[in-house]
Amino acid sequence: MTVNSPAQPHVALYATCLMDLYRPNVGFSAIQLLESAGCRVSVPRGQTCCGQPAYNSGDRATARALALRVLKEFEGFDYVVLPSGTCGAMIGAYPELLSDDPELQVRARDLADRTFELTSFLVDVMGVTAVSARLDGVATYHDSCSGLRELGVRDQPRRLLSTVQGLELNEMTDAQVCCGFGGLFSVKYPEISGRMVADKGRRVSESGARFLLGGDLGCLLNIAGRLRHEGSPVRVFHVAEVLAGRADGQAIGEGRA
Repeated sequence: MTVNSPAQPHVALYATCLMDLYRPNVGFSAIQLLESAGCRVSVPRGQTCCGQPAYNSGDRATARALALRVLKEFEGFDYVVLPSGTCGAMIGAYPELLSDDPELQVRARDLADRTFELTSFLVDVMGVTAVSARLDGVATYHDSCSGLRELGVRDQPRRLLSTVQGLELNEMTDAQVCCGFGGLFSVKYPEISGRMVADKGRRVSESGARFLLGGDLGCLLNIAGRLRHEGSPVRVFHVAEVLAGRADGQAIGEGRA
């Protein structure tokens, strides 16, 4: 890995719920990338959900309680890094969520300012310009809604992927269009969600890619499920797994009934 930053910041990895339950390899990959970039990494044991499902469903009391837990667990670190645009965007909403308490709002703003999506942190903060990984084949990339629209993550993962040996990135049509998951959206509006992920699956297939990559596990699990339902040979990986050279095992959605 090529890094331009001489500092060694103390970084807390936010282990998202989906990563913890379904894809721990994403967390191991993130730690590997952060340490290779010169960071000291900790994973706070008391962390829990960021509160996004509660917040989006209007349960502000539960969202607030979870936000307070996150504030407590992630104090004292130089940065907080997440392999997820969704959770990163939720932490960015904490200042508004806690706006009724000036002291808490200041702490929430401080946390939000220190919180970054993984590829954004590597490129924009640590100055990483290349990785030492290899994956042979053509890949296409899906931009998650939260990462793209709320955090401005688009070019960063592509810059790093362009340095992966053997990998060719072929952009699909409508890469920036929602996959239909949207957390509770897929539960409230299953028919609309199903049509959206079907459209996304067609775009992936039309790209001719062997691999689908992305930065948000919610999207990737949703699309992987659709691709598997259609019998597609496309293999799905989180971008962190590819950048860390850990995309040599079971892909997302494989091996599940």
